[in-house]
Amino acid sequence: MNSNKNTHKGLYIKNFGCQMNVYDGDRMQEMMSPYDYGSVNSVEDADLVILNTCHIREKATEKIYSELGRIKKSLAGKGRKTTIAVAGCVAQAEGKELVKRAPIIDLVFGPLTYHHLPEILKSFENDKSKKKKAIIDIEPPDNDKFEKLPKRLKANRNVSSFLSVQEGCDKFCTFCVVPYTRGVETSRPYSEIKNEALELIDSGVKEIILLGQNVNAWTNSYDKMDFADLIYELSLLDIKRIRFTTSHPNDMNEKLITSYKDIKKLQPYLHLPIQSGSNEVLKNMNRNYSSSEYIDIINELKSVRPDIAISGDFIVGFPGETEEDFLKTQEIISKIGYAHAYSFKYSPRPGTPAGQMEDQIEEKIKSERLSRLQDEIKKSMYNFNKKFLNKNLPILVEKETSTNYFSGRSPYLQSVHFQSDNSCIGNIVEIKITKVNENSLSGEILH
Repeated sequence: MNSNKNTHKGLYIKNFGCQMNVYDGDRMQEMMSPYDYGSVNSVEDADLVILNTCHIREKATEKIYSELGRIKKSLAGKGRKTTIAVAGCVAQAEGKELVKRAPIIDLVFGPLTYHHLPEILKSFENDKSKKKKAIIDIEPPDNDKFEKLPKRLKANRNVSSFLSVQEGCDKFCTFCVVPYTRGVETSRPYSEIKNEALELIDSGVKEIILLGQNVNAWTNSYDKMDFADLIYELSLLDIKRIRFTTSHPNDMNEKLITSYKDIKKLQPYLHLPIQSGSNEVLKNMNRNYSSSEYIDIINELKSVRPDIAISGDFIVGFPGETEEDFLKTQEIISKIGYAHAYSFKYSPRPGTPAGQMEDQIEEKIKSERLSRLQDEIKKSMYNFNKKFLNKNLPILVEKETSTNYFSGRSPYLQSVHFQSDNSCIGNIVEIKITKVNENSLSGEILH
């Protein structure tokens, strides 16, 4: 984060976990700007530190406590008072326990209440008592946080930007805490989304990525719109590219699938988690689809958009997973031909049904299976990328990575590196791909 010399107070935000947290972190930064807070690069320079947390996996939670320990050490002996806040899903789930384990914390607020930040910060600062107590704000609010957030700022705007359209989840997968930390599925009104999209476009954004825990569950009964309608309406705006994440297979309807053929600005990339290739494991996860139903969705997508890149999520070592179950998951990789995938060892989360299940898998077995699965994913990613060797791709240029070296994204979300000059940033340029690996492409700009 770049320092803003026109402000008087330093704000340091560190986002953990999902893309939704990146969006929320940006919104908190914009929200504090009118109060003379500007971004700084270090905890030592900050008047307000916000750890924007994720609760999906156990290690993610422990990272927060480790980070708080580092912050305490960094601030030891400093003359200035720094307010420490923990936001996000760990804050929502653990509340008072956070302050109990880490008394350095001053503010705790969840993903549904971060619009209260200026108010609770002022309350904390105005506390004249000698022993300031931490303020914990995690009760679901009566008002819509998005209505309370400010307009999107133009300063430091990236070429590509997230736009949250849906939040929460009603699926209740047995391994997941999202319904308990983010609440039930809630869709933002279309008019609100359109206005924010226009603000982003006005600030120079060329690509909008629509966000939600189950983004394709978005609906607007008042305007009689579903998610495919939303994409179509946004495509009429002066934007070059549209993407969305994360989707649930049960919300991939025919209309949305056809959108990949009909809406040219919708990029040929879909992140669609399957989690396991075993129907027995999927049933125990409460995913409510079979592996064959998932494959049917992918085949239908490829029938309307043959070049579409598919990304996915996988969990290995779910309670009761047998070697046969795991091999079915491994087989899915080659059947689908993933362009990208995220894979994790199952991690029991407090309060979830899976955490109470019998037949928990030994850590050693989980680690061994994860290694094997990731080897298959790497092969799949490389096989997808090598199809583009010596081909030309339109690249939306995002940033300079080093002197005269730039990177951008292909329609398939591949990171592409090449040499050029600053005039290319924000534009779509043709790149001839000359080198590929599993994680990125390199090439030469065509003038």
